[in-house]
Amino acid sequence: MTRDVGFLIFDDFQLLDAAGPLAAFEIAERYRPGAYRLHTLAAVEGPVRSSSGASMLAQAYGGAPNLDTLIVAGGDGMRRAYCDEALLGHVRATAPGLRRLASVCSGAFVLAAAGLLDGKRATTHWSRTSEFAGKFPNVRLEPDRIFTRDGGVWTSAGITAGIDLSLALIAEDLGEDIARKTAQQLVVYRRRPGGQSQFSALIEMERPDGRFGALLGWARERLGEELSVERLAERANMSPRNFARKFHEETGVTPARAVERLRVEAAREKVEGSEAPIESLAGAFGFGDPERMRRAFLRAFGQPPQALRRSARSA
Repeated sequence: MTRDVGFLIFDDFQLLDAAGPLAAFEIAERYRPGAYRLHTLAAVEGPVRSSSGASMLAQAYGGAPNLDTLIVAGGDGMRRAYCDEALLGHVRATAPGLRRLASVCSGAFVLAAAGLLDGKRATTHWSRTSEFAGKFPNVRLEPDRIFTRDGGVWTSAGITAGIDLSLALIAEDLGEDIARKTAQQLVVYRRRPGGQSQFSALIEMERPDGRFGALLGWARERLGEELSVERLAERANMSPRNFARKFHEETGVTPARAVERLRVEAAREKVEGSEAPIESLAGAFGFGDPERMRRAFLRAFGQPPQALRRSARSA
C-alpha cells in the first residue's frame, strides 16, 4: 500500500520544518519501497522561498492527488499564511478526506485558523504559545509538549520536533523497526515520546521583561522543599492570585506545572545516571512518594522512571 504524504509550504516557511519530515519519510521509504509518495505543495507551482532564502520546489496544491497525510510547515510566513483564506479553504476542504493531518511548529496556527483544532489538544513552538493561546482560546493548548496527537490530528513543537512527529507517524504506518532504522539513518534519538517536555526552553526564554527567571533558579535549588503557589508568590512579592495569573501569562504554564517540570528534569538525571533507589529520589526531589513521581514522569516523558533507567543502561 502506497500512502501519499503532502507537505504544505508557503513564502517564508521554516526550511527544516518541511525538510526534516521530508527526509524522515524519504528514508523510511528506502527501507520499505513503495510505502510513500511525497508531495511538496504550495498555492502556485514553482520555487517557494523559505525564511533562510533557500527555496524548495513545490507543486500547486490544487492539483495534488488524494492524500493520506498532510503536514503543514511553520515559519516566519505563518502570520500571512493563516490569514490566507484561499489556503485555509483548501486545508478545510482537504481535511475530511485525510487519514491524518499534522503541523510542525507554528503550522498549528494554520490548522487552528481553519477551525480544525477547536476542542482538540495541540502544541506549538514554546515561543509562540502566548500568542497562540490568545488567538485560539478554543484549542486545548499543551505548551510544553514535543508533539501531541488528538485522534487523526497531530501537532509538534517545531524544528527538530517535526522529525520526532514524523518518526511517530512512520512507526504507526510501518512499525517500530522501520522507525528505529530511519532514526539511526538520520542520526537522531530513536523516538522521543511526544509527552517529553520542551519546557526547559520555555522557562529559559530570553524576554526583556521576564520577571521569573531568578525565582525559578531559586526554586531549582530547593526542589526537595515545599514549593506551593503561596511560597513562590511570597518570594516574588506578589499575591498568590496575581502571581499565578502573571506567571501563566509569561511562561504558558501554571506555577505547579513549572515546579513539577523542574523536579522531573532534575530527577531524571539521577534516575538515568545513578543507582539510587527510586523511593529515595522521590523524596529528595519533592515528589513525596514514588507513585507521584511515576505519574509526573509519565506526564513529562511518556515513560515511568524505571523505564528511563533501563533505556539509559541499555544505551
